[in-house]
Amino acid sequence: MTFEKMRNPLRAKLRDGSTSYGLWITLADPVVTELVCMLGVDWIVVDMEHGRLGLADLLSHAQAARGSGVAVLTRVPGLEAGVIGRALDLGIDGVIVPYVKGAHDIRDAFRQARFPPEGERGIGGERASHWGMRMADYLATANEETLVIPLIETREAAADIDAILDIEGLECIFLGPADFSASQGFTGQWEGPGVAEALLDIKASADVAGVATGIVGRTGADQVRRRDQGFRMIGIGSDAGFIADGVKARLREMTGIHYDHSGLS
Repeated sequence: MTFEKMRNPLRAKLRDGSTSYGLWITLADPVVTELVCMLGVDWIVVDMEHGRLGLADLLSHAQAARGSGVAVLTRVPGLEAGVIGRALDLGIDGVIVPYVKGAHDIRDAFRQARFPPEGERGIGGERASHWGMRMADYLATANEETLVIPLIETREAAADIDAILDIEGLECIFLGPADFSASQGFTGQWEGPGVAEALLDIKASADVAGVATGIVGRTGADQVRRRDQGFRMIGIGSDAGFIADGVKARLREMTGIHYDHSGLS
């Protein structure tokens, strides 16, 4: 949540049809977020599903982004009770929910992310409400402004996509090619046989439903292609990935050594 105005800057971009660009935060130091906010990204995702980052790290990154106009999201570890609510209590703009298997999982995420009567989120005087000093303002806007973005990365979710897209309040989905490939039996491939086409079919269904779609582009050329395909949230990489790419490029330039370490972002 944009801390001063209690409005979600990413939601505003999605609603006006803009394309937004952001990256995954995997390193603990909030200076990383401060730097990328200065560089002009639209959103960040603090990754609590993989690696070591937790709620304390999420708070530090949210504080580093304050006043920048950059939306702060987190990829939660899963649908464990209490995780979504505690993350949102820290004053962020939304959650990305991984490895959903169908509409029932996403409805569960919405219940955890919404205050009554729409959901079951508990009321607490934490950072999101300015430590309780603007509780009424926060409660009046939180259900509408908070994004719940499911990661569509399983064959089960793809099979249930029509029911998913029919969920009230759903404004954006994010596609996960690597795990979607793994769920189709192509572990280790970014887009296994037929996966690229299946993901575009999901996007086409989302377009009809008026739901925005996000995806990570692995290279600059891939990100341009995704933009031209109409994806509205485009991930340009991760903090650690950019460090690795920069170091490899400079060492290659200085030593002639070519690093051919493939991996999935």
